[in-house]
Amino acid sequence: MEEIADITDVLRRLSNTIARRTPRLETSRAAASSLAILDSEGPQRITALAEREAVSQPAMTNLVQRLEAQGLVTRAADPADARASLISITPEGLAVLHERLRLQDELIAATVARLSPDDRAAIAAALSALTHFTESHESR
Repeated sequence: MEEIADITDVLRRLSNTIARRTPRLETSRAAASSLAILDSEGPQRITALAEREAVSQPAMTNLVQRLEAQGLVTRAADPADARASLISITPEGLAVLHERLRLQDELIAATVARLSPDDRAAIAAALSALTHFTESHESR
């Protein structure tokens, strides 16, 4: 079980390092995560976004209100239930999200470039397992 603890520690530290070192720009990590969901999964109700992000509905409502004020998301009536709204990412929201992803890619690429060829090869060899890990986590 020590192997699992080591993997857990490294993956947590990796995630935290990338999150901390990515410039904030005009959005928080929570905002960027919600924008990424809207980009990949399409329009969502606030309740669905809150569940997906593991936050309360009031917290997500506040976040959506801030994103809406910044012009990063819009609301439209849900065709399935006119009492509810669907939140969608705007072109401006996409631009902010893509800029954040570009900065993360640059950060990761620069860090990988500083590694030894053996370390880069070891990471490349682990990509399949890391992909399976990510996919199994996302499908929960």
